[in-house]
Amino acid sequence: MHMNNNRRAFLQQSSALAGGLLLSSIGTSALGSTRRLSPSDQINVGAIGLNGMGWADLTAALKQPGVNVVALCDVDKNVLDKRLKDLSGMNDASGKKIDTSRIKTYGDYRKVLEQKDVDVVIIGTPDHWHALIMIEACMAGKDVYVEKPVGNSIGECRAMIAAQKKYSRAVQGGKWQRSEQHFKDAVDYVYSGVLGNIRTVKVWCYQGWMKPGPVVPDTAPPAGVDYAMWLGPAPKRTFNASRFHFNFRWFWDYAGGLMTDWGVHLLDYGLLGMKADVPKSVAALGGNFAYPDLYEETPDTLTTLYEFDGFNLVWDHAMGIDNGSYGRDHGIAFIGNNGTLILNRGGWEVIEERQSKNKVSKPFAKVSDDGLVNHWANFVSVVRSRRMEDLRCSIEAGAHVATVAQMGNISFRTGKRVVWDKAGGKFTDEEINRQYFMKEYHNGYELPRI
Repeated sequence: MHMNNNRRAFLQQSSALAGGLLLSSIGTSALGSTRRLSPSDQINVGAIGLNGMGWADLTAALKQPGVNVVALCDVDKNVLDKRLKDLSGMNDASGKKIDTSRIKTYGDYRKVLEQKDVDVVIIGTPDHWHALIMIEACMAGKDVYVEKPVGNSIGECRAMIAAQKKYSRAVQGGKWQRSEQHFKDAVDYVYSGVLGNIRTVKVWCYQGWMKPGPVVPDTAPPAGVDYAMWLGPAPKRTFNASRFHFNFRWFWDYAGGLMTDWGVHLLDYGLLGMKADVPKSVAALGGNFAYPDLYEETPDTLTTLYEFDGFNLVWDHAMGIDNGSYGRDHGIAFIGNNGTLILNRGGWEVIEERQSKNKVSKPFAKVSDDGLVNHWANFVSVVRSRRMEDLRCSIEAGAHVATVAQMGNISFRTGKRVVWDKAGGKFTDEEINRQYFMKEYHNGYELPRI
C-alpha cells in the first residue's frame, strides 16, 4: 500500500498542474508496458468489479473481434462465481465457446495487475476505487477502461490525468453515449447555429425506479465477501447491507449520488453542446425529500445552477418521479431564441419557438445503435493503433465532466455558492479546497505520487 501523503501538498501540486478543462502535460515516459500488439493479436482483458456495469462492460468487450477474457476479480465470491458460470454459457465474437478453465479469478485487484498476459483492465468497482486502480494499472503497463465517474473527487481526476500522460496508456472513460450516433447528430445540429442564441441549457434526471435501501442494523458481512477489501481507501466502518452493492451510490464515502451516477452522462452532452469549460460559479439546493425514512446521505432531490459566460446550465434530479421536463424522465434541452433541441437516450427533436421569425426545421431522430458496444469498438481500435486522440472519452474528457458534477455536490454539501478560480485550478475558498478538493484515503491506502 502507499502510505498517506500530505493532502495540502497534493492540492498545491495539482493546482499548479492545470486549470480550466483540467488538462495537464506531464512526462510521457512509461515505467512498464504491455506486450506489443499487432492488429491481428488477441487483446487479453482482466475485469475488476463484476456486479453491475463492470459485467456490462465485459460482455460488450467480448463482442469485439480478438478480445479474450483471462482474469476476473471481485471482492464478493458469490458474484465472482456467478460471472464465471455466466461466461461458461457464452461465445466470443468469433462464435467460439469461452473456455472458463483458462480464466484466473481473484479477490484482490493487485493480482490482476500482476498477471503478465493482461493487456486491458476494466474497472467496474464502486467509485471510491476508480482512481487508485486506474493509476496502478497504468503503472503496471495496462490499458484501462474505467467506469464513470472516472474520479470520486477533483483531486483524483487530476491525478488520473497525470498518470495517463506519464505512462502513455490508453484510458477510456465509460461515457458510452459519446459513441451513439444520435447524440453526435444532435450536437452537430446545435453547432449549426439554427437554434439561435442559447441562453439556457437544462439537464435533468427523474428516476422513478431508484430508491435507497431501508434503515437496517449493522451486521457481519455476508459469507464470501471480503469487506475490508471492499472498503479499501474508504473510512473503516461496520458492514451495513443498505450501503453495499448498488446502494453504495447514496453515500459520500463511496460516491456522489445521482449527480455522479446519471449526471456525468447527461451533463457531458450539455457541456459538449456548448463547448463549455468549467463553470465560473455553482449554487445547489436540495435534500432527502423523497425518501426521508430510507438510508441515504446524497440528495434524492437536487437543483443546481451552473454559471458560464453567456449562458446558464441547470441540473435537476429527483428520485421516485418519472415525470420530468418535456414529459421525459431524463434529457438535455438546449433552449435557443429560434427553438429548443431536446436530447436523451431515446432520440432527439426540435421544438420551434412560436415567436421566432426564423423558422427552424423540426427533425426527430430515434436511437439506432448500441453505444456501449460502439464505445468498446473505439477503445479496442485505440489499444491497437495507440492513436490516443481517437478515444471517444479520454481521461481528460472524463475528468472534465466528473469535475463539473463534483462542483455541484460540493456546493450542496457546503451550503454555499462556490466560485472557481480558473487560473489557479481550484475554488476561491481555501477551506472548501481543504475539505473537498481531494478525497481523503484511509487504511494505509494513498494515490501513488505521479
